[in-house]
Amino acid sequence: MAELEPLSAIICRKEAVEISLMSGGCIKFDLKAYDVNLFFALTGSSNNNTLNNFEIASDYIKKRKDPPLVVASTLLVPGYIDEKEIKKIATFICSCNPDIPYKLLGFHPQFYMNDFPPTSKKLALSCLEIAKNCGLKNVDIGNKHLLI
Repeated sequence: MAELEPLSAIICRKEAVEISLMSGGCIKFDLKAYDVNLFFALTGSSNNNTLNNFEIASDYIKKRKDPPLVVASTLLVPGYIDEKEIKKIATFICSCNPDIPYKLLGFHPQFYMNDFPPTSKKLALSCLEIAKNCGLKNVDIGNKHLLI
């Protein structure tokens, strides 16, 4: 039975995507990091499921353009998420579908990460340019009011 678990998980994910597709829903992915070690440092877990689920969901995008079925965002955490990491994430998104909407989000220090600085405008604009240069067609900076 154990060897069937990965297959059943994939079937359940596909069913969830199909429900979102038919109901007009949207699946938002928080792509915290592409690098597995960096993702683990930020979350304490692997990004394998997130990336696999993103690929599965992106296979359905052509079935409905508006509203978008899949959207993605990344929080620009200073000292962790930089231009190199955004290039990896943007390249991954583009390999799935360059039309996927992608938001780069400014970081505001709170809770356990309250000793970090907010995201700078310089970093956000640099990451925006990199994501566009990777081929993403619908990328923007969100919550600009948090940038310093």
